[in-house]
Amino acid sequence: MLSIEDIKGVIPPIITPVDKNENVDEKGLERVIDYVLDGGVHGIFVMGSNGEFYAFDFENKKKAVEITVKHVNGKVPVYAGASAITTKECIKLTKMAEDVGADAVTVLTPMFIKPNEKELYDHFKAIAESTKLPILLYNNPGRTTNNISASLLEELSKIDNIVGVKNTSLDFTQTIEYLRVTKNNPNFKVFCGTDYYIYATLAYGGVGCVAGTTNVAPKLVVDIYEKYMSGDYAGAMEAQYKLIPLRNAYDYATFPVVMKDCLNLIGISVGSPVKPVEHCSLQKLEEIKKILKDLNLL
Repeated sequence: MLSIEDIKGVIPPIITPVDKNENVDEKGLERVIDYVLDGGVHGIFVMGSNGEFYAFDFENKKKAVEITVKHVNGKVPVYAGASAITTKECIKLTKMAEDVGADAVTVLTPMFIKPNEKELYDHFKAIAESTKLPILLYNNPGRTTNNISASLLEELSKIDNIVGVKNTSLDFTQTIEYLRVTKNNPNFKVFCGTDYYIYATLAYGGVGCVAGTTNVAPKLVVDIYEKYMSGDYAGAMEAQYKLIPLRNAYDYATFPVVMKDCLNLIGISVGSPVKPVEHCSLQKLEEIKKILKDLNLL
């Protein structure tokens, strides 16, 4: 069982390479895992938003988690995405992750529908009760239009195996509130999910980040965390600023293709995004190349 002390650091939401039929590409996925592990990451999150979880059927999701668990081989914890619109499907994905050997699951708020706070609480509680695995909540209101309020988080944090939250919101006040309402709970961890705020989240008492840019620049993102934790605050801040242009590139095309295109450009072949998403335009690819060159990745 994953210990609470091990839930920390830089956890990339890895992209999912696909073959020409848009099924999970095993060798491609292993390449991505090797690349981020070589960069010093502290965990791997498979089937997140950057991993295009919404694009895959159950069998492909299971295959991706199986490949990841096997290839990581205990080097770092594996967090498996178990996000869906319905509670029933989230529980099915959570049980699959547990059966396959993942160390924890990450569950996004439902998308498309608009549950009230009681419904959201009951949703996450039911998922937690279905498994022995630790659960990391995933708040991404920009994508799902549903938000975990600080008061709701405070209640959810009292459930034994709900051990943390990843906040992917441009509203940094919310991250501060998450930290404030859970600060007396040593078994609850707050992660940054917005790459702009890694340093700031650590400064307020967060334990790490789940940052999409880690797919491309793992050493740089790890640098922010490691330098901060060692007391080199100036070095950590410098690394944070250095990362920003890569994060800004997210807007160059339809999410989440940019990190895939970056990996292809630096020589890690990961194929195409899942349609209807398409590759960046040639003009944007040239702009991305400049960013990658500035980071000494190209």
